[in-house]
Amino acid sequence: MAQKLSDDWSPQQISGWLRVEYVDDPHMRVSHETIYKSLFVQARGVLKRELLSHLRTRRLIRRGKHSTTRGQPRGRIIDAVSIRERPAEVEDRAVPGHWEGDLLAGGKNSHIATLVERHSRFVMLVKVPGKDTDSVVSALVRQIRHLPAGVMSSLTWDRGTELADHKRFSVATDVSVYFCDPQCPWQRGSNENTNGLLRQYFPKGTDLAGYSQKNLDAVARQLNSRPRKTLGFTTPAVKLSQSVAMTA
Repeated sequence: MAQKLSDDWSPQQISGWLRVEYVDDPHMRVSHETIYKSLFVQARGVLKRELLSHLRTRRLIRRGKHSTTRGQPRGRIIDAVSIRERPAEVEDRAVPGHWEGDLLAGGKNSHIATLVERHSRFVMLVKVPGKDTDSVVSALVRQIRHLPAGVMSSLTWDRGTELADHKRFSVATDVSVYFCDPQCPWQRGSNENTNGLLRQYFPKGTDLAGYSQKNLDAVARQLNSRPRKTLGFTTPAVKLSQSVAMTA
């Protein structure tokens, strides 16, 4: 495990790799939360500093997904449809067209919207002029209207009030919106992982307002052109193209 962390693998990637590599050995299974706990609680001294330096997040503590410590209130969203009501095909990534979304925060109260297709891990980045729901929804609608019909049929979002006007979004795009449970970012695992990857391009504190949509498209194009182990080393761009062609 230490070697994989030193190679910049995330705890979640290590956990998934162990399940595939040792499919018949249940003793070689460990959750990513257990790996985090071993780093933050059990590791000591030079080894701990070395291994923590390879994590994409630099937090000194990490809350488990069952933690009772609550974050800042996110506000209530009227008529929000729970993630628990999503069709089964969304959960098992069986077909393309189901996306996850969130805002990536930068310095000076700047943000960009990040969208990830669950089946292919294809990424879209959207420039937003502000975090208010009118700005975010309008920007998302403009971007999604450029997609071929059927490429996006659902969107799963965090409980952030930037998508409070989800009804207008759905009417304009014919895309169903589902909201995660409060304080449950792992319910958008693909999007959370992608936001971590994006910190290579947009370190924390970066003023994101200076990036044009053309700049964001270039970054997304780089991510979509990288082969991914989870896709059998196919790229997200190829995977999405193949999947859409098969379902057309």
